[in-house]
Amino acid sequence: MNRILMIILSAGVVLGGVDRVFGNRRGYGAKFEEGFGFLGPVALSMAGMICLAPVLSGVLGRVVVPFYQMIGVDPGMFGSMLAIDMGGYQLAMELAQDPVVGSYAGIVAASVFGCTMVFTIPVGMGMVAPKDRPHFAKGMMLGIVTMPVGLSVGGLLTGLSLWECLYQNLPVLALAFLILLGLWKMPERMIGGFCMFAKGIRCVITVGLVAAAVEYLCGLQLIPGMAPIGEAMEAVSGVGIVMLGSLPVAEFLRRILKRPFLAVGERLGMNDTAMTGLLVGAVSAIPAIAMFGEMDDRGKVANAAFLVSATSMLAAHMGFTAGTRPELLGAMLCAKICGGLSAFALASVIKADGKGALQ
Repeated sequence: MNRILMIILSAGVVLGGVDRVFGNRRGYGAKFEEGFGFLGPVALSMAGMICLAPVLSGVLGRVVVPFYQMIGVDPGMFGSMLAIDMGGYQLAMELAQDPVVGSYAGIVAASVFGCTMVFTIPVGMGMVAPKDRPHFAKGMMLGIVTMPVGLSVGGLLTGLSLWECLYQNLPVLALAFLILLGLWKMPERMIGGFCMFAKGIRCVITVGLVAAAVEYLCGLQLIPGMAPIGEAMEAVSGVGIVMLGSLPVAEFLRRILKRPFLAVGERLGMNDTAMTGLLVGAVSAIPAIAMFGEMDDRGKVANAAFLVSATSMLAAHMGFTAGTRPELLGAMLCAKICGGLSAFALASVIKADGKGALQ
């Protein structure tokens, strides 16, 4: 399966490259260029944390490892608290005692739960209009409720048993429950906390990038024990190469699936923008969230629910996984697809009033 996916991505590279040569007549050349343009943002979000991972694992290990061992969970699962492309994978592999669990935590769980914690919720709540925040929050709640579906599917495909998968996710599920409770009872305070957490992560990543760059340029070691920045940039380059193909492929899928999706939307009572948002959200959460104001109420809740698991699966997360652990690409995609579709299905059968209240 992974070999087939890599061939598809290669075909996307060829499609985008050929269209660019002939003047971007079909629009795939623009996606090819856009994929390469992701190198800068990806480097800013990844490189510093990759360099800091050995240091953080030593510091966090003194607290995280004993606690996780006490409850019988692999410490590598702590990496799932961060997004896959914001240090979650590196931290999971550094802390993991079982490499299979570390791979699962850093690729599958980090791409679903970690991304929701440090990116989708804080960014989404900051972007949507105040009147739409109740719908977005309810969608996040439904996505979190169905998140175990994707986590279980991804765990099975990674090589874990269903029991191992559920047990290893105990800290994740406990935190998810607290988030669910917070979004229900005190959404504004929860969002403020998420935004502060995301800013803190960004500061840590920036400090790591600065320290690694200074060490590379003049040999001055500001933070002992860091990984060389060259290793981090090699990982970033791998993501960029995959993005050359993944974005043209995503654009191709968006075009051929648009009409069937619109037909489904008519049956479910969702407008065109809401259904288009699902296709866009599978590539990136930001443009999908930007379309939020034009969606109907049910579509807003359904899109937010879908984003919890499925966001960025055809772009950044696919690029990272294919460039770092290509053998887990199928597990990551299936986890995100199953989680996203189950959330969308639940949101489709639940009504939301004008204030976002679920009925």
